[in-house]
Amino acid sequence: MTVNTPAIPSAAPPSRSLRGGRRHERASVLLAAVRTPRGAIGLGMAALVVLVAVIGPLVAPHPSAALVTLAFGKPSGQFWLGGDYLGRDVLSRVLAGGWVLLVMAACATALGIAGGALAGVSAAYLRGISDGIIMRAVDVILAFPQVVFALLLLSLLGPKLWLITLTVGVSHAPQTARVLRSATLDISERDFVKAAELQGMRPIKVMTKEILPNLISPLMVEAGLRLTYSIVIIAGLAFLGFGQPPPAANWGTMIYENRIGLASNPWAVIVPAALIALLTIGINTFTDAFARVTIGVDRRPEEAALIENLGQELGE
Repeated sequence: MTVNTPAIPSAAPPSRSLRGGRRHERASVLLAAVRTPRGAIGLGMAALVVLVAVIGPLVAPHPSAALVTLAFGKPSGQFWLGGDYLGRDVLSRVLAGGWVLLVMAACATALGIAGGALAGVSAAYLRGISDGIIMRAVDVILAFPQVVFALLLLSLLGPKLWLITLTVGVSHAPQTARVLRSATLDISERDFVKAAELQGMRPIKVMTKEILPNLISPLMVEAGLRLTYSIVIIAGLAFLGFGQPPPAANWGTMIYENRIGLASNPWAVIVPAALIALLTIGINTFTDAFARVTIGVDRRPEEAALIENLGQELGE
């Protein structure tokens, strides 16, 4: 006698339409964040500073290291922001001093997010001994304040730019790991993850194909926060002398070099400090707008309905 065993339906791999729906949902959330007053203002502030940092070196009126005026010279028609403590054009140094900071901050953020995502998702999904080992390592790094951790390594190995970037990135990873571990614990219990496991999908594929795509929103919020911290920490390290060697222009270094001439020419300190503040406030404001839209606080009714419908389609 033959017993017919009902076939267990297997979960189909993500289709192009499903992946396209996920991309459409994320794009809708980003667009909704940009349309809010908070998001538009934040994005505008950050974009202005990025534009100055990227285009600045191409339009600077003088070489950033050239001695062209008096030390702490007053602003004039030729030198709009006056001179610095050596007589270099402040405007030229401001225009040339931001792109390295942005590149280092972006790389440090990417390293921190990648390392934190790897640690957090692995700990939450694998659990057991793996979870204990990973999270204890995270606790050890968290025991050191970020600036102290960076200064410790830089004082031992020297202020190399790649090491500054790596150190700041490593210091971001523990916070990111904790956030993503919490999110992964919830996602790993959902039906589509269980269906993938029943298919015999390897753990690495479950994490990369099923879990990570559903962590994009918290990842983007976390990336915005970590980018803000990266800018502040790297600029602060440059202020303390751990940055580009002289005579390279750097906004953090400019604040340190010209602080003694605040009474003579305050623009040499005010302008780079204002650009750093404007950039961090802009990124933080846009990140906050994105987070509020993600949880449904600042959405328009039609945008909320569209994103909800997309989410229901993806869930099916």
